[in-house]
Amino acid sequence: MKRSLAATLAMSIAATVILSGGAAAHDRGDGGPSVRDLYETKAPYAPQQSTGRYQRAPKGFTAVFTENVARHGSRAMTDSGDGDTVLAVLRDAARQNALTGLGSKLAPQVEALLGAAAGLGYGNLSGRGVQEQRGIARRTEQRLPDLFRAIAAGEEPIEVETSGVTRAVDSARAFTGALAEYDPAVAGLIKDPVTDKDLLYFHKQPQNADYQDYAAKDPQLAAVLRRIDGAPRTARTAQHVVARLFRADFAAAMSADDRVAFAQALYQLFSAAPDLAAEAPTVDLGPFLTPADARWFAYLDDAEEFYEKGPAFVGRTITYKMAGVLLDDLLARAEAKATGASRSGAVLRFTHAEEIEPLAALMGLPGSTSPVRPDEPYAYDSNPWRGARVAPMAANIQWDLYASTPKEGKPATYLVRMLYNEKETAFKSACKPTDKGSYFYALTELRSCLKAS
Repeated sequence: MKRSLAATLAMSIAATVILSGGAAAHDRGDGGPSVRDLYETKAPYAPQQSTGRYQRAPKGFTAVFTENVARHGSRAMTDSGDGDTVLAVLRDAARQNALTGLGSKLAPQVEALLGAAAGLGYGNLSGRGVQEQRGIARRTEQRLPDLFRAIAAGEEPIEVETSGVTRAVDSARAFTGALAEYDPAVAGLIKDPVTDKDLLYFHKQPQNADYQDYAAKDPQLAAVLRRIDGAPRTARTAQHVVARLFRADFAAAMSADDRVAFAQALYQLFSAAPDLAAEAPTVDLGPFLTPADARWFAYLDDAEEFYEKGPAFVGRTITYKMAGVLLDDLLARAEAKATGASRSGAVLRFTHAEEIEPLAALMGLPGSTSPVRPDEPYAYDSNPWRGARVAPMAANIQWDLYASTPKEGKPATYLVRMLYNEKETAFKSACKPTDKGSYFYALTELRSCLKAS
């Protein structure tokens, strides 16, 4: 009997929890480890707050505009390299009759995962990714029903911008398709996606050649990543992984580097599998990595993301200053609506982790506020940054613009409320909200406080 997509995804989430040691599937509030952290930036999306628990806008204010910056949804891995690495070792071990009982079960799982990815198209948006974007669209409409009624009544355009990469374009179409389905009155107002690589794929553009040089050959970056990757625990963890899958003589014959390469490739498949829950519902890589082993390799991946795209080193802004183009655009679009220079009711942007992570660091969003000194490497026990929380699949930053009712002789005033992965989120401490504990900020305040630092 065929399962529905929703049922398949629900079962895969439950399986992920069980296979990761039975821990809660949601992030812990104390910053401690969670199941989702095992998948770092490949973690499937989960909204961080329910729509019924948002603060109400101050009396007299009505939503007049919304905008977002969103990562594409869950996708297939970008190539077969990790699967090929794992399968080559497994086949060699099978020829030597060197697989353990557990090891003998791995190849069919890897082959099924690769087949699903190839059938979908490497790097392409998955069924789960489509559902993530559709869910965010639905909750956006539920959060702002009066705004979407006003958009329909005023025939206000809904602009859509993407990086031009297929998975981002497909994410935009999934989001807007759901929005049109849930609210047919705005369907005809949704514009076709336009490509803006300078805005939504800035990490690859010529104007950021200094960043590209940093990522490719900065000596400080290379030194700290060598130090982290070369920690004794990496070799010990890799040895534990291969010892569970291969006979002792075969594992002993592998070089230390080969054991690490195999274990890291297996981890990459493990972390990618939940994103393909719809295409490969029977794939279960949980038994082949213990939670402790997966957590170490997740840490190594998180460290690389932290230093290449996140807060990185104290006193250096190379990893996130380039996101200023996106912050400028968020402010400019809100101000254009406030001044009447734009009629658009919404601006929807679809991009990548390489843009979300720098923007989070630039804006000082939760988890992205703690750069490190070169002599004190990034570590889980001393730094809150986690890829699964900062930039999971379909990660998003949303700004809602509210206007006051104009009074005689006085123009309207404007407030902004920010959501980060659908959770009400304060702006950086330099920005002062309208009231203590409020998530609403004067638009004029944001212009001054966000651009001053």
